[in-house]
Amino acid sequence: MLKSILVPVDGSKLSFKALDMAAKLATFHGAKLTVLTATPDFPMIVGGEGYMIKPINAKQWGTATKRRTESIAEQVAIQLKTVAYTFQGVTSDRPYDAIIRAAKKHKCDLIVMASHGRRGLSALLLGSETTKVLTHSAIPVLVCR
Repeated sequence: MLKSILVPVDGSKLSFKALDMAAKLATFHGAKLTVLTATPDFPMIVGGEGYMIKPINAKQWGTATKRRTESIAEQVAIQLKTVAYTFQGVTSDRPYDAIIRAAKKHKCDLIVMASHGRRGLSALLLGSETTKVLTHSAIPVLVCR
């Protein structure tokens, strides 16, 4: 019997598919549902000879990430209009770590995540937060595709 489920949402169609699965599981088990979105910290790019390159300033970044989090929260509210849930937006350079920390904080016994199914070089270059959560989490992870 599940008591608490965490579902990270990044705004992609696949993450909303995972949200639907998590909502169904939470409803079936009478479990608490926590929805999380993780936004990267302000990016600093180091150029040649150690120069720092800022593609946008910190205020612009903050405004853009706040808008993104609010947009995701609105989409979640529409999708979960009949399901009780808690929404949390966090900032982290390592989203997988933020997901695991949130799952521990909320005493979750399941993490439901989407996988984009990247393979080969694109998986190596882009990384996979799902793979990192699977690798580092002691909490069971259900992967949706």
